[in-house]
Formats: sequence, structure tokens, C-alpha cells
Amino acid sequence: MTHDPGSALLNAALDAATRGWHVFPLRPGTKRPALHGEGTCPRTGPCTGGHRKWEARATTDPDRIRAAWSTAPFNVGIATGPSGLLVVDLDMPKTNSPESKGSSDAPGGAATFGALCERAGHAVPDTYRVRTASGGEHLYFSAPHGIRLANTAGTIAPLVDTRGWGGYVVAAGSHTPTGPYEPLGAPEAAPLPGWLQSILRPAPRASAAPSAAVSAQSGRYADVALASEVWNVASAQRGLREGSLFRAARALGRFVAWGDLPRHVVEQALQEAGEAAGLTVAECRSTLRSALDWSIAHNQQGRGHTA
Repeated sequence: MTHDPGSALLNAALDAATRGWHVFPLRPGTKRPALHGEGTCPRTGPCTGGHRKWEARATTDPDRIRAAWSTAPFNVGIATGPSGLLVVDLDMPKTNSPESKGSSDAPGGAATFGALCERAGHAVPDTYRVRTASGGEHLYFSAPHGIRLANTAGTIAPLVDTRGWGGYVVAAGSHTPTGPYEPLGAPEAAPLPGWLQSILRPAPRASAAPSAAVSAQSGRYADVALASEVWNVASAQRGLREGSLFRAARALGRFVAWGDLPRHVVEQALQEAGEAAGLTVAECRSTLRSALDWSIAHNQQGRGHTA
């Protein structure tokens, strides 16, 4: 019997949809969306009221899926945000990347993520996974309710990215010239671990600021600083953990003083990161209280007058 790639890809799209994952077509044999762009939008059909991008047009409707995949052997894209997913992308090192330093023995995303899990005192989560065409892996997690997690690049660890709102992944069953995307591991996506969520969780915006433009810029910088410091604490080696937590609290205290980050958000994120690194609850609380108090007191003059 002749293998029908179009039928297999349709089944892959329908299988993803039965899991509640919103799918859309990718160009045959590629990872690029097959839907039209804004510049060529006909403003008809789904776009009658204005151009709708792939994230908005992704669907779980089996009739729409059958209609789309009947026209060509499209690969399958999963819009992670609407699907309630946070996917951890464990990439392979590129031979010309800074991480590889020209060596084929450079650790990939799976190795660095495994090392992070070990330092945090957790096993690598058992969840639905997909081996990518390049030899990397996608780890699927159900995203927590009420928290909108966006894409990240290297926030968790080198060669470890995430896909949430605004992102998508290539589904199992798809093929590129490099190879297939194949399902691995557990049959279902596990909930996102709390310690990992603490690294990725965005900080709420301050309620008041001098202007909208300054607020957006400073708030974004504060979010990046928070994510970076949480990663530094969670990945700190034994003997360096308390010092890393102290330095992180000192660094982030200025954003609390300036109104860019609420103190309770900083305390909770660093508390969870410190505990994940191996510190006790009491050690974290004591270090955070003294370091934040000092930093806030010494940064009351505002931006440009840091101590």
C-alpha cells in the first residue's frame, strides 16, 4: 500500500486538535506558516474584519482542519498560547555558535536543562516530548491558569528556549528535509513545574509612572532583570547560593524603590529560586529581607542615583 503523506499529516493535525491544541498549516516540508501575510491579506473570509495572524487563526475544529489539509500536505504548527501550552525547546548547538566554540562536544540544550534540574533538586520532568528534525527535543507542559507566559530565548539556560503566547512549535508527524518530528515520552503534557514557572513568570507592571513610554521601557527592563536574577539564583552552585541570592536582591531592590517591580513579586520569585537552588526557607527569607531593605533604602533618590 502506498504511503500517503497528506493523510498522515492530516491525522497528525487532528490528533493534536483532539488534545485541545490549536493547529494551523505550515508550508510543506518547512517550519514556516502557510497562511498569507498582512501585506497580501484579501480582507475576506476569516480576515473580513481585518488581518488575522496564524495565532488567531489556529483551530481545533476538525472540519476546518480537514478542509485546510485537503489542499496540500502541510506540516502541522501548534500555536502554544491558545493551546494552553508552554513548550521548552532543547536545541542542539550550532557549530558556529558561541556555545559550541567550534567543538562537536559542546553541550546541547538537553544537557544544560538536565544540569539545571539537578542543581534545582528535581528530576527532568516526565512529560510529552517531541524529537525535532535537528535532533533536539520539545518538552510540552500545560501552562498555569491566569498567567500569560510569552516566548523566551536563553532565559532558562543556554540553548533552552520556550514557546508560549506569540510562539508555535512544529507538531509530531511533520517532516522537513532534515528529518521527522517524532513523539517521545509520556502520552500527556504534564503541568509546568513551579520552580520552572518562577523563572519564567513575568512581573506585574507598576500602577503609576511618569509617562506611558517611560513606564513600558523601564517595566520591560525590570522584567528582564528579574528573569535574569532568578535564573542566576536557581542555577547557583553549592557554596555560592546565598551570595547569589544576596546579590540578586540588592540588584532588584532598586526596581522596587523606583516603582518598576512590586516588592512581593521580587520576594516570592527569589524565595522560590533560592529554595530550588537548595537554600532553606529561613535562609532565603533572612537574606532577602536584609538585602532588599538595604537596596530600597539606598535607591530612593531615583534612577541615575544608584548606590
